[in-house]
Amino acid sequence: MSQAQVSDDEIFGGHEGGKLSVTATRPITQARDLSIAYTPGVAKVSRAIAEDAALAKRYTWADRLVAVVSDGTAVLGLGDIGPSASLPVMEGKSVLFKTFAGLDSIPLVLDTTDVDEIVETLVRLRPSFGAVNLEDVSAPRCFELEDKLKAALDCPVMHDDQHGTAIVVLAALRGANMVLDRAIADQRVVISGAGAAGVACTRILQAAGVGDVTVLDSKGIVHAGRAGLNPIKEQLAETTNTAGLRGGLAEALKGADVFIGLSSSTIDESLLATMAGDSIVFALSNPDPEVHPDVAARYASVVATGRSDFPNQINNVLAFPGVFKGALDSGARSITENMKLAAADAIASVAADKLAADHIVPSPLDPRVAPEVAAAVAKAAESDGVTG
Repeated sequence: MSQAQVSDDEIFGGHEGGKLSVTATRPITQARDLSIAYTPGVAKVSRAIAEDAALAKRYTWADRLVAVVSDGTAVLGLGDIGPSASLPVMEGKSVLFKTFAGLDSIPLVLDTTDVDEIVETLVRLRPSFGAVNLEDVSAPRCFELEDKLKAALDCPVMHDDQHGTAIVVLAALRGANMVLDRAIADQRVVISGAGAAGVACTRILQAAGVGDVTVLDSKGIVHAGRAGLNPIKEQLAETTNTAGLRGGLAEALKGADVFIGLSSSTIDESLLATMAGDSIVFALSNPDPEVHPDVAARYASVVATGRSDFPNQINNVLAFPGVFKGALDSGARSITENMKLAAADAIASVAADKLAADHIVPSPLDPRVAPEVAAAVAKAAESDGVTG
């Protein structure tokens, strides 16, 4: 059933009372059970942890618990709607962690937009969780927040809007290039959107060896010397647009091999006609892609969107459950660039057995995805020396 066929009653009914609950892992049916799970037995465990803090990993759930954290400033395509309105999204994220990776997680929505306050809050809560999934935090604050949290916490931290999107975009591009028998190093990629996802996609594609990336924001091509760039965009300008292009989308798309839409802008189909032959179009804005996939298919050989009712859905759920599972399984203290690249390769490998122009990534419901991603991420963590 596509999203268009789901009624409002079904949607609200599916969220009524929330989507999460806490269940006990040990039954308590008699007095003996109670004395083990709680007083007096629990005191022995608490004393042991007080003497050796490392035992908390064995005798509590904290080491396997992901904190899903948001301030509600960039929720889906809804924007700054606040922490309470963001909570259904964070609950949904926790449901996906449990469903696809077997990980427990807890949504934490914070009534502050101050980066230092958020960092301080999570530092204080650190004994209660084993990893942090940042979600729906507005740019450019999200970059500062992630950097400060990674410096302050001794556990995996990842802003999924950045890196989850980037991982799946890279996996999809690898799949598309396998279908077209193209080399990623020979391609010029145009990214529309210089927010959280756009910046992260640029960085991971560069790390993967893409030949050239041209990034656009609402004012046009991000290039060296352009006035009014914030520090993040200044960094982009230094490493992208090697062709030295100026102007807007028309100038950027002419002769380009790949278009990746990560903004709410729309594209006139006449611009797609100016792209190189066998082009690739990822129109990822939700719920309305930058260009309808049927229109894009008139010009591009491979088309993807972020929607479930069209082929090639680029969905973060392909990445984040396995990434966090792999990080926690390996005892990683952080999530490195190589771990993200390994995740992308693992996703692409799962799709390889049915690879086609309309199947460049696996289904989000494919049960092989999270285990393969977790294994690849854990191996990369060990290779990078961030475990233990």
